Amino acid sequence: MVEIPLAARLRPVTITGVVGQDAALRQNGPLARLLSGKASVAWTSVILWGPPGSGKTTIARIIGETSGAHFQELSAVNAGVSQVRDLISKARELKNLYDKPTVLFLDEVHRFSKSQQDSLLGAVESGIITLIAATTENPSFSVITPLLSRSIVVNLSPIDDGSMLKILQNALASDSALTNSDFEIAALHYLIKISGGDARRALTFMEQIAASTNAKITLQEAESLASATIVYDQAGENHYDTISAFIKSVRGSDVDSALHYLARMIVGGEDPRFIARRLMILAAEDIGLADPQALVLSEATAGVVERIGMPEGRIPLAELTIYLSLAPKSNRAYLAINQAMEEVQAGNTPPIPSALRSTGATGYLYPHDSAHAIVVQKYRDGTGRIYTPSKFGYEAELSARDSAIRKILFE
Repeated sequence: MVEIPLAARLRPVTITGVVGQDAALRQNGPLARLLSGKASVAWTSVILWGPPGSGKTTIARIIGETSGAHFQELSAVNAGVSQVRDLISKARELKNLYDKPTVLFLDEVHRFSKSQQDSLLGAVESGIITLIAATTENPSFSVITPLLSRSIVVNLSPIDDGSMLKILQNALASDSALTNSDFEIAALHYLIKISGGDARRALTFMEQIAASTNAKITLQEAESLASATIVYDQAGENHYDTISAFIKSVRGSDVDSALHYLARMIVGGEDPRFIARRLMILAAEDIGLADPQALVLSEATAGVVERIGMPEGRIPLAELTIYLSLAPKSNRAYLAINQAMEEVQAGNTPPIPSALRSTGATGYLYPHDSAHAIVVQKYRDGTGRIYTPSKFGYEAELSARDSAIRKILFE
C-alpha cells in the first residue's frame, strides 16, 4: 500500500484552513461567490494563476465540495477534447433536467492546445459549466484570448514566510507520522527558505527529513538532509532567480554567463517553451530595432523548440541565447510606446487633424505624389519627441533616416 504524501494528508478541506491567500479569497470576490453556493449569485469562470504549492488545487476542490454544484476535475496533461465534450454534454443534461450547475476544475490549462481550449468556449459562455482553470504560467501567454475574456484571473501568491511557518507547525502538531519529530525553529526557517513559497515542497522536505532521522533536527541536520535534493526548482526561488539571472546576462551581453544559466534551467527540467517566451520578450524589449532580426529569430526558435522538443531543443535555444547576447542593444521602442501610452492615459489626446480623418477629410496630401514620398503635413498637434533612435546596430541607420525625415517635416 502506497502511503499518501504528507502534503496530501494535510490538504485543507474547508476554506478557513487555507493559509496565505487572503487577497484571493477576499469577501465578495469571484472565489467567494463560488464558495457561497448561491445560484442567485452570478458565477464567473476563474483562472487561478500562481506558482506550485500556492493552493490552486486545494481551493478548487473546496469550491467543488461547498458550492453545491456537480464538480468535475480534469488534468490537461492527460485529458483530450473527447473527454471535454463528454463532460460538457453531461453538464448540459444536468442543467436542463435538474437545474444543477457544473463546476469544472481544469488543472494545468496551459498544457491544452488552442483547439482543446476552444472546445470549452461555448459551454463557458452559455453557462453550461463554470470553469476553474489552474496554471503556473502567465495566462496572457498560455490561455487563448476568447477564453481569457470570459474569465476572471485570480493571482495566487507564493506562500509568505509567516503563513508557511504556520503550515509546518500545524503539520508537526497534527500529523501522526510527525508527532515524535523535533524540529528546531532554525530548521523550520531553513525549510521555508528553500521551499520558495511552495507549501507542498516545504511539507515534502519536512517529511523526508523526519523519515531520515530520529534525532533532534537542527539547522545543520536539515541542511545536510535536504541539500542533496536541491538542484533546481522549476517553480520555487531558484526558478525565479535563475531566469532573472539568465535574462540579465543576455541583456548585459555576457554570453558565457547566459549559457551557464541556460544550462542550469535545462538540466533542472525547466519548460523550454517558457525559456523561449522570455527570450522573445527580451528580443523586443532590450534589442528592439538595433537588430530587428532578433525578434524574428526568437519567434522561429520558439516554433522549432515546440516542434522538436527536448533534448534537441537545447541546441536552438543555445544558438538564440548566443545571438541575443551578442546583438546590439536598444530599448528605445520599449520606452517610446510606454511614453506614448502615458501621454494618452494622462488625457493628451488632441483632435485628429481634419486631413487625416476617415470621413469628411479635407486637404489631405498624398505622400506618394511627392518626389521623396514625404510631404509637409500636420499629423498631430505638438511636435514633442516620443521615439528617439539609438546609435547602435540597425537603429543607427534608422536614426539617420529619422533625422532626414524630420528636416523635411519640421524645418
